[in-house]
Amino acid sequence: MKKIFLTGAILLVVIFLVYEVLILYDNNFRYGRMWETHAVRPLEWPVMAMPEGAVAVDGADALLRRTPPELILPTVEMKDPETIKLGKTLYFTYCAQCHGENFDGNGTVGQSFHPPLPDLRSTKVQSLTEGVLFKEISYGKPDGRQPPLATTIALSDRWRIIAFIQSLDTPK
Repeated sequence: MKKIFLTGAILLVVIFLVYEVLILYDNNFRYGRMWETHAVRPLEWPVMAMPEGAVAVDGADALLRRTPPELILPTVEMKDPETIKLGKTLYFTYCAQCHGENFDGNGTVGQSFHPPLPDLRSTKVQSLTEGVLFKEISYGKPDGRQPPLATTIALSDRWRIIAFIQSLDTPK
């Protein structure tokens, strides 16, 4: 019985010493810890309460989801050069990973899809109406290869991306 008690006591002392050494190391670690970075600290603060009605539960996006694509009209000037320029920037931010820098579906992610993604300059894509493109970008495609981006990309920015896509020349 004494051996078991003595072994247990020694084991507890060893565990305690190992714990203390780890704490000492952790407190004197010369590189910052993740929880010490500015990127994480703001998330530790309490989330502010939102006023009633701040989150649209049945607003514009909810209505657009139920609207047939042929009735959806752009909220930006689609031929405006500044709109197209902004759309290009947004495309390379949100879309190029799948659709590629050359708009051919050979982006880093898109090249692994089977069947491959269509070329955004193709007649098939260019003949789609603005409303159809908007719904596919916003709410995804039924086959699941186009993720819904309504919560990721602002409403007007989705229209800017569509303006840019429609400005692309057909490959020769």
